[in-house]
Amino acid sequence: MNFPLPGPPPIPAEAIEDALSRLEGLDHVDVAEHVARFDAVHATLTEALSSIDKV
Repeated sequence: MNFPLPGPPPIPAEAIEDALSRLEGLDHVDVAEHVARFDAVHATLTEALSSIDKV
């Protein structure tokens, strides 16, 4: 389980790049794990993009 780190919020572009990098090598991961990866990436992208607009 991931918890937010103390300190300033991450730079959205860095968070987006990090999230997308988690999709690399997906073809070498068991298909049963794909949903969890996609959900984690979606959550990170949603958070990063929301912080850009300060929504």
